[in-house]
Amino acid sequence: MNIGEASGASGVSAKMIRYYEQIGLISPKGRTESNYRLYGEDEVHVLRFIKRARSLGFSLEETETLLKLWQDKSRESSAVKEVATTHIEDLERRIAEMQAMVETLKHLAHCCGGDHRPDCPILDDLAGAKPGSPKHDHHA
Repeated sequence: MNIGEASGASGVSAKMIRYYEQIGLISPKGRTESNYRLYGEDEVHVLRFIKRARSLGFSLEETETLLKLWQDKSRESSAVKEVATTHIEDLERRIAEMQAMVETLKHLAHCCGGDHRPDCPILDDLAGAKPGSPKHDHHA
């Protein structure tokens, strides 16, 4: 099948298929006489694997590692679990950071009058102003 058909079968855009080929994650099965890429069911299966890994937030590097482990039938599952566990820890750290951002923004939004006055604790915080300190003229 051509790249458009492989894209339709895998759910990966033709642009991303070309990119994955460029970085070595996938290779077309072959080329036509006109040099168009050809893909088979195995390549589409690899594309689906990559798409699923990416949808779970794995980086391209982690996806490459998982792809190699998937293709290595003599792998030990502990190696796969280690990649997944490290990824889970990274996700949990990022979630905690984002939750702290939400709490900070909720507090600042609560403190903002949201009215016609120009005073805004949200902008003051972004500008690094301390509560109650004189305002700096940022246009000076």
